[in-house]
Amino acid sequence: MSGHLPVMLKEVVAAIAPKDGGLYVDGTFGGGGYARAILQAADCRVLGLDRDPEAIARGQALVEHFAGRLTLVEGEFSRMEEFTDTTDGVMLDLGVSSFQFDTPARGFSFREEGPLDMRMSLAGESAADLVNSATERDLSQIIARYGEEKNARRIARAIIAARPITTTTELAAIVSEAQGPKAQALSIHPATRTFQALRIRVNDELGELERGLEAALKILAPKGRLAVVSFHSLEDRIVKQFLTRHSDARPSASRHAPVARAETAQLHLFTRSPQVPSADEVQRNPRARSAKLRVAERLAA
Repeated sequence: MSGHLPVMLKEVVAAIAPKDGGLYVDGTFGGGGYARAILQAADCRVLGLDRDPEAIARGQALVEHFAGRLTLVEGEFSRMEEFTDTTDGVMLDLGVSSFQFDTPARGFSFREEGPLDMRMSLAGESAADLVNSATERDLSQIIARYGEEKNARRIARAIIAARPITTTTELAAIVSEAQGPKAQALSIHPATRTFQALRIRVNDELGELERGLEAALKILAPKGRLAVVSFHSLEDRIVKQFLTRHSDARPSASRHAPVARAETAQLHLFTRSPQVPSADEVQRNPRARSAKLRVAERLAA
């Protein structure tokens, strides 16, 4: 399991507060960092889910190590209620795992050449399929919505003109050229938002998150905890609005972004503002810099 640094590990374990005899769901197993820490913190069990078959295969060593206490299932975390009807805690670490990002053959990163894939499950439509078949209008909307990219139209036009595109480095070069010299001089790579947008669209990440939060709420036992680590504003907004909608907190005072309330509160928010990584953690693991942790507890019936 080396090579993977779970973000805000201590904070997530503290939020979940594992207890002896409990059952916890790690909905994004990845490298197994959270599952391992939970199992070490208490004499409990963990159900680990991941739609990436490679993550499940890597995790078999942990299954053997924690004999009988760790169960791994290949599948989306939105399906968690198919595998258990109650749990004392759910943890979700959203986005791409270090293993996925650092493996060129998976096509998530533009740092090294690889096939334009980006599929977490290794099945279905790839990023290459999308890039080479979508209309200019659709590409522009995807890049603008999921990447929050202001130059989405220009980028989409350049992609259409350069098709077919088959590798990550090809696409990165096309997007970088379309962005122009000003964007190329910035610290963030010009293709970052476009790659994010395509990845989110290929994996339906926002839809999966919405369904996963609903599933978690259904199976959380009274006093069960939900801890979600997000990495960009689109994810964090969904998590924040969901937790607020189902919580006993006062409604937002903002008239510009009202949140519809559930008829009966089911969650208690630990904080209105998310926790963020310490400066020391960001220095050790730069990928943690944009992480936000939100935590809620299921109210007693």
